[in-house]
Amino acid sequence: MDNRITQLFGIELPIVQAGMIWCSNWQLASAVSNAGGLGLIGSGSMYPQVLEEHVAKAKEATKRPFGVNLPLLYPDIDKHVETIIKYEVPIVFTSAGSPKTWTPILKSHGIKVVHVVSSSLFAHKSQEAGVDAVVAEGFEAGGHNGREETTSLVLWPQVAKRIQIPMIAAGGIADGAAMLAAFALGAQAVQVGSRFVASEESSAHPNFKQAVIQTDEGGTELSLKQLTPVRLIKNTFWRNAKEAELAGADKEALAQMLGKGRAKKGMFEGDMEEGELEIGQVAAGIKEILPAAEIVKQLWESFIEARNTLCSIKI
Repeated sequence: MDNRITQLFGIELPIVQAGMIWCSNWQLASAVSNAGGLGLIGSGSMYPQVLEEHVAKAKEATKRPFGVNLPLLYPDIDKHVETIIKYEVPIVFTSAGSPKTWTPILKSHGIKVVHVVSSSLFAHKSQEAGVDAVVAEGFEAGGHNGREETTSLVLWPQVAKRIQIPMIAAGGIADGAAMLAAFALGAQAVQVGSRFVASEESSAHPNFKQAVIQTDEGGTELSLKQLTPVRLIKNTFWRNAKEAELAGADKEALAQMLGKGRAKKGMFEGDMEEGELEIGQVAAGIKEILPAAEIVKQLWESFIEARNTLCSIKI
């Protein structure tokens, strides 16, 4: 496909693998890029020296474009930016903060910048900040989510109407039919997270991958809304957090309950009861762990199939 996003990134297919904490290592990013999409290294769970190692290995593993997801609230963000510039990473996806500070610096080094948003208002502000594209992520998505709780089918067209730069759709996409729906509502590409968690190359713990493919409809819930809303698989930690919220726990009490390393404990170390298990609602439709290249292939082939089926309908 040849469109604004494939041209912007220099990729074959308009499929972006989300840069998820504890799950998006260099192996996954390079595998997706080698398959024709855009792989992202998730830097939010990496110390500066760890990110440098992953970027260096990704450059060895693929000659195709790949990127880094950069949470703007990361405490050592300047060091991450230094690594990105040093290794000439061509694309950065920013999230969790305002893109005003770092976008000009990154673009001055020829880096394409994309910002993740959960509302049309922030999409417009991101465009004003100079980003090259936005990811519009709906309420269905896994991990940290927007407070507006706007679903993807409502969010995507609102964002597409509000901006002139291209939009990448995210939240609830794990197959070609959902990808086609995103394109119908103004997307130029899709960002896929949960489906790639359950990939062979993902750095997620095997226990977490199994939990993902065993998650049923209704098995996740947006939680910890007083802190930062995050969609979690329902487990012991989720239940304790929900009970605390219902009992009137304040931000400080919830933050103490969350503590440090809760996401690592679950997604990376494999504690399925006391860990924080971030995944999207679409996990209910994911039933097997596959190589990343096969996931890209299935996404694209099912997109073409869904498009052809739709075009064959007589009106």
